[in-house]
Amino acid sequence: MYEKLKSIKEKYDLLTDKLSDPEILKDREKMIGIGKERAKLQPIVEKYNELLKIDDNINQARELLNGSDKEMSEMAKAEIEELSPLQEKYTDELKMLLVPKDPNDDKDIYLEIRAGTGGDEAGLFAGELFRMYQKYAEKMGWTFTTVDYNETAPNVIKEVIVEISGDEVYGKMKFESGVHRVQRVPETETQGRVHTSAASVAVLAMTEIEDVDIDPNDLKIDTYRSSGAGGQHVNKTDSAIRITHLPTNLVVTCQNERSQLKNKNSAMKILVSRLQEMENQKAHEKESAIRKLQVGSGDRSAKIRTYNFPQGRMTDHRIGLTLYKLDSIMDGNINDIVEALIMEDKAEKLKNGV
Repeated sequence: MYEKLKSIKEKYDLLTDKLSDPEILKDREKMIGIGKERAKLQPIVEKYNELLKIDDNINQARELLNGSDKEMSEMAKAEIEELSPLQEKYTDELKMLLVPKDPNDDKDIYLEIRAGTGGDEAGLFAGELFRMYQKYAEKMGWTFTTVDYNETAPNVIKEVIVEISGDEVYGKMKFESGVHRVQRVPETETQGRVHTSAASVAVLAMTEIEDVDIDPNDLKIDTYRSSGAGGQHVNKTDSAIRITHLPTNLVVTCQNERSQLKNKNSAMKILVSRLQEMENQKAHEKESAIRKLQVGSGDRSAKIRTYNFPQGRMTDHRIGLTLYKLDSIMDGNINDIVEALIMEDKAEKLKNGV
């Protein structure tokens, strides 16, 4: 581990030197790229420097431990006892930081939300999830663009697809895939009974069209007029696009742009991202043989979270996390959940040597 950390520090120092190079300072794009790369290494280097200081202090104390001066020996023993837990803590944290990143973590995503069981109540909940993620994206400084929006009544979403771009979007959002369950008393419920509804969420790492080989003969492309109670989200021209991938029967529709060409391009990008996700899912299934938790399985059918409104409670079933601040969570404050899932995933990878 120390050899790897030493190598990372050397790379960090080299990048730091480059940022003061007059030639690089002239190239804004290159400078930004180097700055981003350096920023990713900075937490590791800072933690490593702290660990080296602790190691040095412990080594000095050990030299005094068996000396003739009893008072100094006692002080050295006390210092070792104080610093050893900190040394262990920093070592564990660095091991977590060194867990290999998912190559998709830096990618932008398509976020798909669909109403599940529960009729209009499920559609209302899908709309609330849509707004929750929109607010979270705003807090993270990400761009949140609706690509396709289909509602059966005002605020009752049947399906919505959103493009989210920014720093480490997939890395933060990938564990949101799955079934989100809501428990509450619907406004139409006259006897005060709690109903259970659900919405499914899928997070697709954005894949460029040219990165996936698709035979044009495998595609059926239809144009149609936008429909549904989409309001501001839906245009009324014959520019909507439906693409069917015949071998897999995957269907993608896109109707938000007024340009047929833009809708076609968006639909194709979503299609290739879904196809890539299918390949990723196969890899996850192989990986699940050694990973029991499967936090990152991306399985759309798995119930991952329950939002209980009467109790103001959110429970993530994969890691047993329960928080009693549902109003805040629905207002987009989900970073505690996101970070807990990331840490659990890293801990499991570390444990299994993945």
